[in-house]
Formats: sequence, C-alpha cells, structure tokens
Amino acid sequence: MPRNKHKRKASVHSKSKTVKSAKLSGLSALNPKIFVLLGLLFVVLGGYLLVFKSHGGAMPGFAMLSILIGVVTAIFASFSIPKKKQIRFV
Repeated sequence: MPRNKHKRKASVHSKSKTVKSAKLSGLSALNPKIFVLLGLLFVVLGGYLLVFKSHGGAMPGFAMLSILIGVVTAIFASFSIPKKKQIRFV
C-alpha cells in the first residue's frame, strides 16, 4: 500500500463566507441612506447659494460651510451602509 495518500484540501469544498464588519453606533448608522441624501441636499443648497445668492457678505462663507458639511455627512453615512463582501477560498 502507498504510504502517502492523496488528500484533498478542505478549502476546496468550503462555502463562501460573508465578511462581517463592526457594528457602528449612532444616528447615522440607523438610517444611512437618509443621511447620504441629507449630505447631498447640503451640497446642492451650498452650490445654489454660491452661484445665485452670493451678494451679501456672509453668503459665500455660509455656502462653503454648507458644502463642507454636506460632503462630510455623505462620506460618513456611506461608511455606515452595510456591504456584503464574499470571500472565496480557492
């Protein structure tokens, strides 16, 4: 009888597993799509103020602040959206 038998690796038969990310706490983790839309709304509002209403002294600053808050809100909310990634062991 042969001494070394051919054995198959267990990873060939394993099923794909999903990656579980850490649970995020906070208000944006409850409804991340709403906060992405809210961030985009701030960006649109800032663009509108910058283009059409920039006659006053504080309007350009308020418009830039609104754009900055909108971008940061949308980025943080997009991190909270659950993603399903599959790892395949080949």
